[in-house]
Amino acid sequence: MNEAIGAMKNPKKIMTVYEHLGFPDAEEMLVKAQLVSQIGEILRERGWSQQQAAKVLGLTQPKLSKMLRGQFRGISEMKMMDCLLRLGRAVKIVVGPETDAVEDRIEVVAA
Repeated sequence: MNEAIGAMKNPKKIMTVYEHLGFPDAEEMLVKAQLVSQIGEILRERGWSQQQAAKVLGLTQPKLSKMLRGQFRGISEMKMMDCLLRLGRAVKIVVGPETDAVEDRIEVVAA
């Protein structure tokens, strides 16, 4: 089904930029963007250079740079969660109750 038609049938659903652009993996891209946003925020708070951060995160500086600029294809959510762990953050995956809703099934929440 066309995403725009799906959004019209469910007016509460807000399409992400990835859905608007027609990415077939829009939900995955949104989750990655949210994880990268958290990583970037932590690095800014600490005032680390990309070189310093890359060493801690187990990435090359060019790969970290691309990731922070939103070019994260080829970097898994698992690797991004590992980056957060390496930054000393707790990462929790919570499985909620069953739902019929297709939107809002996966979300990243910073605590």
